[in-house]
Amino acid sequence: MVRIGILMFTLTGLAAGTAAAQDAAAGAKIYTDQKCSLCHSVAGKGNAKGPLDEVGTKLSADDIRAWIADAKGMTAKSGATRKPEMKAYTLEKHDVDALVAYLTTLKKK
Repeated sequence: MVRIGILMFTLTGLAAGTAAAQDAAAGAKIYTDQKCSLCHSVAGKGNAKGPLDEVGTKLSADDIRAWIADAKGMTAKSGATRKPEMKAYTLEKHDVDALVAYLTTLKKK
């Protein structure tokens, strides 16, 4: 009985890891499709003035989501001075979730 519990726990963890990887891959595609690299860069590709390479280390998933959903509000809240300000985007919830999943993977190495 204990072995079955351990096996189920392991399989659940693997499935969650696979789903997170799929979300992150979908988010990377959304990042590309939405042309985020016009204002931001990842791994030296895109606009160097807005690097996102360590955003997953610096910001929580909720903060990243807030930047996507309400860039103007987050600019005011954070006191960010970068010009031009980040534009507001209207994305479906599942696209925002995927984009957040991708951006949270961008961590300091």
